[in-house]
Amino acid sequence: MARTGHAVLLARHSETEWSLSGQHTSRTDLPLLEQGRPAAEALGRRLADRTFALVLSSPMLRALETARLAGLEDAVEITEDLVELGYGDYEGRTTADIRVERPDWDLWKDGSPNGESLAAAAERVDRVIARAESADGDVALFAHGHILRILGARWLGLPPEAGGSLALSTASLCDLGYERERRVIWLWNGTTHRG
Repeated sequence: MARTGHAVLLARHSETEWSLSGQHTSRTDLPLLEQGRPAAEALGRRLADRTFALVLSSPMLRALETARLAGLEDAVEITEDLVELGYGDYEGRTTADIRVERPDWDLWKDGSPNGESLAAAAERVDRVIARAESADGDVALFAHGHILRILGARWLGLPPEAGGSLALSTASLCDLGYERERRVIWLWNGTTHRG
């Protein structure tokens, strides 16, 4: 396979208290857990030989801390377009807790009461994709699990709901790019840097 064009690397933030417990976290601004810092530093070692024309991050502390520990703090531009999907009334709740009230609940099909629609989140990531495509070199994006999964789906031209099929671990790395003129995923949910 012949890779063409530049890379768009997605980095999910490292572990927080709520990512560890499975609580949905959008605007709740949690720091990384001490135990999550080494994974973010390892991500930095994996990116150390790369040069980036554009580095974007969610404004949330967990994403910015991950970018800093990865050694890209000085290059980061903050964008609200990379904030996590808004969970509305389900902010801070786990899927298991929600399913006590709604046994068949699925975020990707049902959304969240008073939360952000997948379509609205897709509009945000489409703007990020447009910026990434117009960059003059490789791009790094630091953000959150669900918004990056939506971004992965939109990169492939799929509806945002398709992000439900793209699992994403904390402190993981994804490599989006091109094979000839076609957008492809070269790597998804890479975690080998964590040891």
